[in-house]
Amino acid sequence: MWYANLASFYAAAAAFITDPVGNVLLVKPAYRDHWAFPGGYVDEGEYPHGACAREIREELGVALVVGDLLVVDWAPSAGKRPRPIISFTFDCGTITSLGGIELPRQELEDVAFFSAQGAVQRLPGNVAPRVHAAVRARDTRAPAYLAGGSPSVLRPKAQ
Repeated sequence: MWYANLASFYAAAAAFITDPVGNVLLVKPAYRDHWAFPGGYVDEGEYPHGACAREIREELGVALVVGDLLVVDWAPSAGKRPRPIISFTFDCGTITSLGGIELPRQELEDVAFFSAQGAVQRLPGNVAPRVHAAVRARDTRAPAYLAGGSPSVLRPKAQ
């Protein structure tokens, strides 16, 4: 019964994929007015990295290695989403072209590479900070923690 009183939240997993010069791959969902990282919600009984691999297969029609965790972002409930969500962004490497990608047209309208700034401009405001956080995490090999898209949340300093 104790577990029934704990907070519940959603979990999502996304793929951070770039081309050889660092442009970021985004997809354009048919049901949204903005672009997104390839990815989606974690199914019951599924690990976040497994959800990321599944979503890449479903959305892009390719199998990529899901590498290191780059970004964890916790966001409170908002709008139509009644619960908080924790989002995991994984390093899914570099691809040289969009050849071989097969979009499920009922779900996705387009796929494209954008500069980091171009990706930021196309993503929702609460998701956009993950671009620079992922680039930094990939470069430093240290995952980033965001809260509601913000790295500037006050955290206690280590003693």
